[in-house]
Order: sequence, then structure tokens, then C-alpha cells
Amino acid sequence: MSKTLEQTHYTCAIGALQSVVAIKRAIPILHSGPGCGMKVTGLIGEGEGERGGNTIPCTNASETEVVFGGAEKLKKIIDGSLKIIDADLYVVLTGCTSDIVGDDIARVVEPYQDRNIPLVYAETGGFKSSNYISHEHVVNAIVDQYSDKFRDGNKTAKGLVNLFATVPYQDPFWDGNLAELKRVLEGIGLTVNVLFGQESEGLSEWRTLPNAEFNIVASSWVGLGIAEHLREKYKTPYVHFPYLPVGGKETTKFLRQVVEFGDLDRGRAEKFIQTEEKKFYFFLDRSVDYTLEFRYGLPRKFYSLLDASYSLGFSKFLLNELGLIPLTQYIVDDTPEDYRDGIRQEFEHLSKYRGARVEFEDDGGDVQNRIEDEAKGEEGRLLILGSSWERDLAKKLSADLLIVNVPVVYRLILDSGYAGYHGGLRLAEEIYTKVLDTFY
Repeated sequence: MSKTLEQTHYTCAIGALQSVVAIKRAIPILHSGPGCGMKVTGLIGEGEGERGGNTIPCTNASETEVVFGGAEKLKKIIDGSLKIIDADLYVVLTGCTSDIVGDDIARVVEPYQDRNIPLVYAETGGFKSSNYISHEHVVNAIVDQYSDKFRDGNKTAKGLVNLFATVPYQDPFWDGNLAELKRVLEGIGLTVNVLFGQESEGLSEWRTLPNAEFNIVASSWVGLGIAEHLREKYKTPYVHFPYLPVGGKETTKFLRQVVEFGDLDRGRAEKFIQTEEKKFYFFLDRSVDYTLEFRYGLPRKFYSLLDASYSLGFSKFLLNELGLIPLTQYIVDDTPEDYRDGIRQEFEHLSKYRGARVEFEDDGGDVQNRIEDEAKGEEGRLLILGSSWERDLAKKLSADLLIVNVPVVYRLILDSGYAGYHGGLRLAEEIYTKVLDTFY
């Protein structure tokens, strides 16, 4: 039976256009109906830059293309894009109209590929999946149709790794998170392809991707499909850390797992870790006077409406390093069933002494109603980690709201991130800044 969802925190499959926008000098070309791209960027496209939003070329498929097919119109749009838009990679993405009609996109694109034009395609009809899953499909399409051409035999580059940790723009803090994860991985001696964002070297990283020594997935489930594909295609092994590492304890755990897997220089890695931990706990310890002074006015318990990686990463940090108690944690990313038991097990063991209840529910309106009912029995101040949609709920409950999920309306995000040592400090700052703002 079909279900109507209210206030989902993700988009349909064509939302992977934002993954393309996040690659330096790459441009998506949409073979879809009018408005698809704008609806995506309206939800998750804050700060999409010069290659997103209104600038994305699109066939604007209409009734004519439904009746007669849209292949010729797509060819015209591709030709026009190659003439007008200065890019190093062009990625054709299909919408519902094209996929329902059955346009043969491969037949349109292959002649360009035969002429060594950097053009790839992926079928991303909105009805097929969420943008979390189509992100993997698009990355794999770029690997197969672009990166593979630059593979240097069966050689591997010592110390080179590919990092898969977040979905650009779907994670509002993706650029800052990738920058911090790259920083700490370089600190233990690795060379890191982050593939997306400001810290990436752009398409040169995609060209060296096939020759990485191993891959790193720092995510509950998104990215595992890419890592499996690369293992099958290139025999590249991968290490999986099952959530976003936030703060001192989890970042250290993440780095040590990578060191063990990659058989890296343990002395160098431990020296870096100890230096980072010393700085992290120095700054965290400075807040002790504040937290003791305001202990009766601080939130002691929290709800979250986040994707699986953020929900786990935040819950472990808030419980184990800030002392906040997790109430029900709602995972709103439509996690595939195959991964849910593993995520539940992680929540059962957030610490040696405490776990948390987790619910998988992508209907944001339903989640808000549940939290409102549950919170009636809770005493003291609450914290909600969610999106701009939860602002009214927070007001009803007199709770503090930290907006860390899409849609993001009431804050501007530039290079902020919550991953790593730096991200843990930022999260603590932002939570307690919210408290101070409403305390007086």
C-alpha cells in the first residue's frame, strides 16, 4: 500500500545532480522534465555555486518527448553545453520522464565517448531510489566511464586512499567534514582523494582513483556500494567505519582502525593522535566551569532526526564526551533494510553502560508528532538535532534546536563541519551557544 510522506529529509534519485556539482569543473546535464533540478536545489542546494541551480542545462522534456522520445533533444542540449559551458566533465542524468519512456541514453552518449569527450551518463529517474542511493550510482558511473580510462595497469600507489564519507549537499556540512577527515588522515601518513569539494584536486583525483592502495568508508551505509564496486572492479580492499567520527574518542578510534587496516607507521600515527587529543581536551576542559555553572539550565537529553551516520556519530559524542542522554533517535534517510540491524546494534552499545532506542522513519511529520507525545513525560530542558522543519516543534517543547539536517533555512553554512577533532569542538560550541542565547 502506498504511503504519503510529509517533510522528507532527502530527495528523489535525480538529486544526485548535486554530487556532480560538488566535483570541481564538472557539470550535470539533465534529461528531465522542467523544474526537477530546481526542486532538488530548493531542498538541498544551499550554496550550490556557479555550476548548480539555474545554470544546469536541461532538456525540459514535455509531451512531445513523451510521445516521440527525447533522444534528439538531448543530443542538441549536449552539443550546446559542450560549446557554451567550460567544464572538464559532463554528466548526463535522466529524470522520470526519460526513464519511463525508455530513451536509450547510452546510444546518445557513446558517440561522444568514442571521440574522447569526457561525457558520462547515469539513469536517475526519480522513482527509482533516493538521492543517497543514486549518489552511489553516479559515482560508479563516473568510475566506469571516465576514471577507468586512466588506470595505470594493476599498479597501486603506496599510501593513496579514496575516502567515501558523506553525500555532497545532502549533508549540509559535507565540504567541512571532508576537509577535516582529509586533514586527520594525512596526519597519519596517507594521501587522500576526497573527490568532492574545495579540498579535492578535482578530476585529477578521479583519474588516480583506480590505483588507490585501499578505500575508506566513514559512513553507516552510503558509500559501501561504491567500495564494493571498486573491490570487484580493481580488487581494491576497503575499511569501513560505520558512522561519522565526531570528537576526540571516535576520531581516535577511526584513525587507529585505519592504521591497523593499512599497516601504517604506528609511531607516526600515535604521535599525531596524541597531539590532536591534547588540543581537543584542552579546549573541552576549558568549558567545565561553564557547564558546572549552568548545569541546571543545560539540556540533559536529546532527540535527533538525522541520517544514520550523523545520528550514530552525534549520539556517541554527546553521550560519551558531553554527558547528554539520548532519547529516541529517529533515522530519516530511508536506510535500506540490509543495513538496519547493524545500525541497531551500534545504538545498543553507544557506551559500555548505555544504549538508545532507534526508529527508522522517513516521514518527518509523523516523527514530530511522536516526539511531541514522548516529550510530555520528560522533565528538564531538551535538545533537538534536526532541520528547519523542526523549529515549530522546538518552540512547542521549549527545546533547543540545532539545525544540522536539510532543509537548512535559518543558517548559512560555508566551511563548517562536525567531523573529527575540530568538528566535535564546533558541535559543543554550537549547542551551548544555543543554550546561552535562550537562558537570559
